[in-house]
Amino acid sequence: MSPNLITLVRVIMAFGSIALFRFNASLSSDGSPYGSLIGLLVLVVTLVLDAVDGYVARRIGRATEIGAAFDIAADRIVESVFWIYFASAGLISFWIPIIIVTRGGITDFMRTIAFTQGQTAFGEKTMMRTWWGRLLVGSRTSRVAYGVTKCAAFFALGLQIVFANAPGWQSALAAGMINGLSVGAIALAVSTVVFCLVRGVPVIVEGMRFFRETLVIPKLW
Repeated sequence: MSPNLITLVRVIMAFGSIALFRFNASLSSDGSPYGSLIGLLVLVVTLVLDAVDGYVARRIGRATEIGAAFDIAADRIVESVFWIYFASAGLISFWIPIIIVTRGGITDFMRTIAFTQGQTAFGEKTMMRTWWGRLLVGSRTSRVAYGVTKCAAFFALGLQIVFANAPGWQSALAAGMINGLSVGAIALAVSTVVFCLVRGVPVIVEGMRFFRETLVIPKLW
C-alpha cells in the first residue's frame, strides 16, 4: 500500500470512528457500549496510521514534498474532525476546536507560501531558519511529544464516550475513577492546545519574512 493511500485511509477511518460514536445508540437499543468500543478501536488505528504512512514512505524511498504536504493536510482534517465532535458531545469547550482550526489555518497559509518559494514545513528545505524554530517545530522530539499528547487526549475523550454508553459499567466503577478520567481528558486537551499554539508561533513569526521580502515601499520623491 502506498504512503498516500495510507494517509487517505486514515482520513476515512476518522470519519468512520465518529460515525460509530455518533450512532452507537441506534446500533444498540439497550445502551450497549460495543458500537462506541469499535469506534474507539478505529480511532486508535487512525492515530497509529499517522506514524505508519511516514515510515512506509521512507522505507520504500517514496518520501516526497507533495506527500509531506498531503500528510499535513490529512493531519488537519483528522484532528479537526475529532476536536469538533468531542466539543459537540459536550466533553470539551467549543473554544478548543475554534483555536485549533484557526491556528491550523494560519500556519498552513504560511507553509503554502513557503512551498511556492521552494521551502517545506520539515526536512532539509524547511522554512524554519532559527534554531528555536527548528527545535519547537521541526525537531523529532517536539513532533513526537505533541503527537503523543494529542493522541492521549483523543483516546481519553473516546474512552469517556464508551463509559457514557455503558450504564452497567458506570455503576460497577467508582465515581471517582470516572471523574478522574474526565479531569484527565480535559487536562490533556488543554495541554494539547497550549502545545499547538507554542509550536505555531515560530511558523507565523518566520513566515512573516515572505511578506517583508515581497513588500514594495513606494518612493515619495
